[in-house]
Amino acid sequence: MQARDASFVVLDFECTGCWMQEVNLPWQLGMVFFQQGQVNGTLSFSQLLHVPSDYAFNPYAPGRWASLREELATAPTLPELWPELCTWLEGRILVAHNIATERALLHHAFPMHRFGPWIDTLKLTRKSYAALQNYKLEHIIEELNLVDAIQELCPNGQPHDALYDACACGALLAHLLQHPDWSHADVERLLTVSDKKQAISLF
Repeated sequence: MQARDASFVVLDFECTGCWMQEVNLPWQLGMVFFQQGQVNGTLSFSQLLHVPSDYAFNPYAPGRWASLREELATAPTLPELWPELCTWLEGRILVAHNIATERALLHHAFPMHRFGPWIDTLKLTRKSYAALQNYKLEHIIEELNLVDAIQELCPNGQPHDALYDACACGALLAHLLQHPDWSHADVERLLTVSDKKQAISLF
């Protein structure tokens, strides 16, 4: 199937970072559907996630977590959200910017489930824009003039909000699928570039 005709779920986690022997925990999850080569802004999910009130965040972790500590202390955990999350995650091709983080967090929360296959916009961007000096999502969308399009999808959003970053990742994928490198690519090619092992095992 051509990638521009396929449907994906694009997701982003915001995390505590590792600090003082604490493990990296997710504190927010954002997801959007990607269909027919574009982000479907009407199908989105955004949720704060539980982090204990005494948990040590890495003080350099980005995002607005410092103002949300009380809300995070009473927010649900990922396993508690499974009845809602399963419709988004099970049997879907998943997209993220640097899939290692999102894949690891889902595996930790749901070790008995297998998610993916995965498309990594970081690896696709590196292949098509080798001259960029910085491959962080926030920098890429500015360099490729995608900020206005993302603001339309996520009004009043900002980088390091999970829903905004999911929209940004989706907008980046839409841009890449118009690039000569990927405009005629099928899904298998995107998967192979993102992670050769997963593509070999699935096709």
